[in-house]
Amino acid sequence: MLGHRTLAAEDYLNILKKRWWIVAIPAAIFAIAGFTATFFVVPVYTSQTLVLIEQQKVPDNYVKPVVSEDLNARLASMQEQILSRSRLQPIIERFNLYPGMGMDGRIDKVRKDIAIKPIESQIARTGGLPGFFISFQARDAQTAQQVCGEITSLFISENLHAREQSAEGTMEFLKQQLSDAKRSLDEQDAKMANFQRTYAGKLPGEEGTNMNMLTTLSTQLDAATQALSRMELDKGYAESMLSAQTREMPSSPEQQRVQPQAQQTELQGLLAQEADLRTRYTDDYPDVVTVRRKIKELRAVMAKPQPASSASTVVSAAPKGPEPMNIVQLRAQIRGMDQMVTQKRRDQAQIQNQMRLYQERVSSSPAVQEEFKQITRDYQTAQAFYTDLLGKMNQSKMATDLERRQQGEQFKLMDAPNLPDGPSFPKRGVFVGGGLGAGMMLGLLIVALIEFMDTAMRSERDIWAFTKLPTLAVISVAPDVIQRESKRTGRFGRFGRFGKRKDEIPTANKPLMNAGG
Repeated sequence: MLGHRTLAAEDYLNILKKRWWIVAIPAAIFAIAGFTATFFVVPVYTSQTLVLIEQQKVPDNYVKPVVSEDLNARLASMQEQILSRSRLQPIIERFNLYPGMGMDGRIDKVRKDIAIKPIESQIARTGGLPGFFISFQARDAQTAQQVCGEITSLFISENLHAREQSAEGTMEFLKQQLSDAKRSLDEQDAKMANFQRTYAGKLPGEEGTNMNMLTTLSTQLDAATQALSRMELDKGYAESMLSAQTREMPSSPEQQRVQPQAQQTELQGLLAQEADLRTRYTDDYPDVVTVRRKIKELRAVMAKPQPASSASTVVSAAPKGPEPMNIVQLRAQIRGMDQMVTQKRRDQAQIQNQMRLYQERVSSSPAVQEEFKQITRDYQTAQAFYTDLLGKMNQSKMATDLERRQQGEQFKLMDAPNLPDGPSFPKRGVFVGGGLGAGMMLGLLIVALIEFMDTAMRSERDIWAFTKLPTLAVISVAPDVIQRESKRTGRFGRFGRFGKRKDEIPTANKPLMNAGG
């Protein structure tokens, strides 16, 4: 029938009514076989524990954790470490797991029997990891419980050790970096101090001070120059008065003999003064002009012939008379003026030296400022790096103390490993259900094969599907013919296969269908 036409729901129902036993028998046999197989399979017991992840007890705003790695990645890393050969081999030897196998095979079997199942957080879609399950399968319930406890202890201790080691490693690294940063900062401090000593007065920000000092010194120099000019005029006037009074006073022979020597001494002093002034000033400077005028006048006086003394023989006898008081006062006044002029010239030279110093500072300020920017930038960079490292160092110290006091993130054993009440494998319900499903599938496959190979035509739709011709009439089947055929062959004849009960077989008085449908 399956090979002839598309079946309707009524056809499937008829097939099921007719061949239900072909489906039921394999299903029952396979279900019984599955139930029986559970008694021959080695049982496996599973012990499970729950580990919760407690967050840091101190808020992150006060102490930042040193371990910032994603918890899933950290848990995977710990799992790889715990499932290593060095960790599993002592457990295998202690509990004698899977005897009769090589050590490599036993380690692989233990790795397969250990299961880590994270618990994903569903609160506000944070994606956090509040905890995880650890389970272990073994052929003995107590062994499964004990090994599960050992694995859980390894996870808890490994987490504490890893966090403490990470905190201490971070602290040691920051200590080394802080030491290097301090050494670099000290070097920059030394460079800055040396630069400030070398370019004192030329540093940025002192340009205004230098200009103000230069203006002040220029004013002082002008005042000193004017005061010096007045002193020299006063001195010249006093010297002219002294010269006039000296000429008017009768000179003694002793004075006449001393006068050329005094003039020569005065001339040498004026020449030395002129040489000193020319080293500092130009030829048209007022002091230089005045000194030259005095030298010229003195040479003119010295060039005049001296009158012969008629009383040379009585020189020794002539008494030596004292100079008048006014001449003595003029000489003392001139000496005081000389000292004042000398001091004023010194002051003038000192002011000029200071002016040259400040002028040199002002002219060299741009180059010094550029170099100062470079040193300042390096110093500020070193200072900022050192300050940042110092803050991180303090944070690391607090985080390390937090881990040592076990106040940071921890793995907390919520449920101890349970002692399994029954085996986790095999499950009789699963085996029975699997056998039942497999038997039903086999029965349905046999029914489908039988129906596909059946070429009998039992209805008008079968005739149409096979011949593509309309049905003109339907001949009813006589019941006595069916009975004789069944007695002879032990089954219904070919024309009695309608899939109906005997009381539903059509007779001559009850036709199946009129001609022409």
